[in-house]
Amino acid sequence: MIRLRNVTKIYDMGEAAVRALTQVDLDIAPGEYVGVMGPSGSGKTTLMDVLGCLSRATSGTYEFAGQRVDQIDDVGLATLRGEQIGFIFQAFNLLPRLTALENVELPLLYRRVGRHERRERSLALLDRVGLADRAAHRPTELSGGERQRVAIARALINRPSLILADEPTGALDTATGDAIMDIIETLNRDGQTVIVVTHDPRIGERVTRILRLRDGAVERDEAQSKIGERISGGTGILPVDTDKMPVPS
Repeated sequence: MIRLRNVTKIYDMGEAAVRALTQVDLDIAPGEYVGVMGPSGSGKTTLMDVLGCLSRATSGTYEFAGQRVDQIDDVGLATLRGEQIGFIFQAFNLLPRLTALENVELPLLYRRVGRHERRERSLALLDRVGLADRAAHRPTELSGGERQRVAIARALINRPSLILADEPTGALDTATGDAIMDIIETLNRDGQTVIVVTHDPRIGERVTRILRLRDGAVERDEAQSKIGERISGGTGILPVDTDKMPVPS
């Protein structure tokens, strides 16, 4: 699914050039659950930006689902990013004036999906993350954990092949963070490819593979045993066929 070869990223800082990634080689197969860890300045965020098509590598090749990302123009890159990649951020990045439902619908609005289908799919995903009864609430009326659940639903709305999560529990307390990771873990169990960037060793214990970065390079690539049965009752998500989910009146 993902293939990087000799990927280097250099930022031009005027008189100085900062090398954020150095000749990174990486293969990630469909359905993997990967954690990216390392100290500050190790290149974690830059790697996520490159994988998420938010930034182009300075050199090297990047293949995503058989496409040469480094050969796609900016319009094609935006299309790939919008249709194939779902993002979950530490700061949630919800629009405060929109309801939970409207925030989830937004990516479909940009794609000019009809109102009925937008509403149907968004309600199904809010139900899937346990927030069907909070659909009409704005972010300021939701807890941190609820806001992150809305962000997860929004990340899934375009049915992406890859989920990129950048410190998804960084703004949450331990119990709420565990509940959010239960949801993300369940997504992976259902076949979703997930990459999580984190400083948290507890999250590192959940993934099945860890990439440890240092000074812009992959220092270690560690496979871990399969995840145990850790999903706690009531905190995970249920599989839903969003094509058949009825729209409540």
